[in-house]
Parts: sequence; structure tokens; C-alpha cells
Amino acid sequence: MNASPNITLTDSAANKVRKLRVEEGDDSLMLRVYVTGGGCSGFSYGFNFAEDMSEDDASFANDDVNLLVDAMSYQYLQGSTVDYIEGLEGSRFIVENPNATTTCGCGSSFSI
Repeated sequence: MNASPNITLTDSAANKVRKLRVEEGDDSLMLRVYVTGGGCSGFSYGFNFAEDMSEDDASFANDDVNLLVDAMSYQYLQGSTVDYIEGLEGSRFIVENPNATTTCGCGSSFSI
């Protein structure tokens, strides 16, 4: 299922997925972003890798890398950008979410 508005996977995030694919020896790995309840602001972002798409997943591509979002999480992530940053706080995937009204200091949780 392709959804609109899009969720963008940046080149930096796609390149990190490519590197992790090589490390794992699995070119089929896709990055999954999801939203769960909890966190200091109400919802938390989660990331993992998937080999298969579920029936209710939306898929967004950056060249040969797919980002998967389940139907429940998609409603909270519409219009977001998934990026990968390396900085003083460490290296991590992040979500820039235009729907979030508040976020926590670490950027891993939000409220709407």
C-alpha cells in the first residue's frame, strides 16, 4: 500500500540502512518506524528491521531502501521525515514530525 502524504526517508538514513544490510548480510532488510504509547511526552518512536511487509504497511522508498509504517502508526507520522544523525549524543535514527505538538528533550517521544 502506498500512502499519501508521504513519509520521507533521508539519504543519510537510507545510507545507514545500506551499511546495516551489509553487516547483516541481508539485502532484503527494510527499516520499520512505529509509534507506541509511553515515553515522557505520551508516545514514543521505535525502529526495527523487517524482512517482509505486512498487509497493512505503507512503504516509502529512497532508491533501493524501503521504510515501512504500520497503519496505526501512519496516522501519527504523516508528513514526517526519518533521518539518521551522528552527533555528541550518539548515532541514531530520528523522526522530524510536523504533527507533534510537544516533544521531549531527547526527541524520542512526543504528544499530539
